[in-house]
Amino acid sequence: MSTSNTTRPARTLLYLAFAIVYVVWGSTYMAIRVTVETLPPFLSGAARFLMAGGALLVLLRLRGALWPTALQWRRSLVAGLFMLVGGNGLVVWAEKSIASGFAALLVALTPIWFALLDWARPAGVRPQAKTILGVLVGFTGIVLLVNGEARVNGSRLATMAVIVAGMCWAGGSLYAKRAPGTDSPWMNAAMQMVCGGAGLLVVGVVSGEPLRTDWSAISARSLLALGYLIVFGSWIAFSAYVWLLQVSTPGRVSTYAYVNPMIAVFLGWALLGEQVTGRMLLGMLVIVAGVIIITIQPRLAPRLRPCAENAT
Repeated sequence: MSTSNTTRPARTLLYLAFAIVYVVWGSTYMAIRVTVETLPPFLSGAARFLMAGGALLVLLRLRGALWPTALQWRRSLVAGLFMLVGGNGLVVWAEKSIASGFAALLVALTPIWFALLDWARPAGVRPQAKTILGVLVGFTGIVLLVNGEARVNGSRLATMAVIVAGMCWAGGSLYAKRAPGTDSPWMNAAMQMVCGGAGLLVVGVVSGEPLRTDWSAISARSLLALGYLIVFGSWIAFSAYVWLLQVSTPGRVSTYAYVNPMIAVFLGWALLGEQVTGRMLLGMLVIVAGVIIITIQPRLAPRLRPCAENAT
């Protein structure tokens, strides 16, 4: 009884965190598309993460959290630049010209980048046969999308930007997993958002967004979408993601790629009137199949582990 009572809250929290990452992040693709209707992509991303990360940092300090060290800030800077500037920033920029659902399908390749980058790192783990098969299946899905849907949904440059964004996100996530900033996942999330937001601000200013943007034409619809991204996409979902990176494996965390594209495609079609073709649906099914092959865990392993532990 005591064991059950102590493990159930942790398991419930784990399920809740996965549900948030699955569902909320699936809806953020639509929110990003609405945000960049009238707001500049990099500066809106900077506002999102600086406001979300700054507010969370202040709250943690008020609750007595220690100020991070210089080393912890440097690690958060690396993770924030990869995940939020290279990862999220490129997706936001690309959604100026491609549909939100299509972008989500391209991001669904992220677990494949996880597997390849985890192999390529120093002392990396050689992929199993099922991982190689999953990578091949996933790339088959992306070929279906790029050859057919890139013409329908926008430029090939934006398509490639989203693919690179998935690589950056996977690389930053693996770095954050193996070089955590602090013992607090919330402080790590706050630091990464502040660093990533600062990086997006620099990119936005250097690329000339303040001068190119018609600030008088910004719509309330875009501002509301930005607010949704700050509260739900950053404060809630990103914090849950950073926590999951510390308490779960990269393969399991990356399973959000099963659900995010389906939610994004449905919302883009239902609320934004985005086109959904049979080729897009086929590509989505092939990519998700590849992701499942990579991340599925054998059921026999958990049963054998206790015996091995008892033997030692």
